[in-house]
Amino acid sequence: MSSLDQDQGLHPSCRNKTTVSSDSSDTREPAKQPLQGLKLASHAVLEKAQERGRLKCSKCGGSRMFFCYTCCSLLGVNLQEIPLIKLPVKIDIIKHPNETDGKSTAIHAKILAPNDVTIYTYPCIPDYEKDQVVLVFPGPGAVSVQDMMQCLHDMTDSRSHRSSYEPRRKRLKTEAVQSATHVAEKPESSPDEATGSESGVYPLQRVVFIDSTWNQTNKISTDERLQDLLRVELTTRKTCFWRSQKGKPNTYLATIEAIYYFLKDFREHCLAQEYNGEYDNLLFFYSYLHSVVNKAKTSAGKC
Repeated sequence: MSSLDQDQGLHPSCRNKTTVSSDSSDTREPAKQPLQGLKLASHAVLEKAQERGRLKCSKCGGSRMFFCYTCCSLLGVNLQEIPLIKLPVKIDIIKHPNETDGKSTAIHAKILAPNDVTIYTYPCIPDYEKDQVVLVFPGPGAVSVQDMMQCLHDMTDSRSHRSSYEPRRKRLKTEAVQSATHVAEKPESSPDEATGSESGVYPLQRVVFIDSTWNQTNKISTDERLQDLLRVELTTRKTCFWRSQKGKPNTYLATIEAIYYFLKDFREHCLAQEYNGEYDNLLFFYSYLHSVVNKAKTSAGKC
């Protein structure tokens, strides 16, 4: 992040359809106690780093605070001093090429969950199997997290039903090719993924988020490589982002918020496990910056 008061890209995946209108789009009811009650690691290390001030990144030479958003490396903070999180599903973030790195919260997820988060810059998009991947983005046909798994299972059953009518010889050849491909390319499953498969969460393998401002999302969301993915929409969350975007409702989340709330709902509704703050530390940087910015606004008499 280039400065504490810069805009960050908002992720529109959380949209309450009843509030998106000309009458309500500018209405923002500030949360009384935003980001309270989270089970977070101590922010003492960030407080000390802030007191020391910005440092120069040894790789790109940029002046940064806490981490270099260009090189995805920590600055003034040791890896052992920040929380590292294991996620129950892999996360892919498709970043708009015009989205300023220093304004994006996507880097928070990559630093805090490095083994489970991958960031791609559009037009780079992986080839996805449509019944194993979902896109968290609003739109026609978007479903809730609660309904997501059933929809994926239905898609898998539909594909299996169609394939059963193929000539036997053709199917055997296809299965052999797919088997060889999976051996060569399929990444090793993590313990969490294996557990998820055994508990009935399969076939979900990966969740895709778009990282950009709302006005830039159309080009990515309409890309043909994402068109066949099941869309999932969050509908009840409100952003705690410290700068509102004119004309946008408070249900448009920052990217890190969208990831956090999706995973929280995923644990409760798909894994059927009680949520006890397992992913709260995804907001480790975000919550600290939120407090710093709001203290500055209070001191300046803007709150």
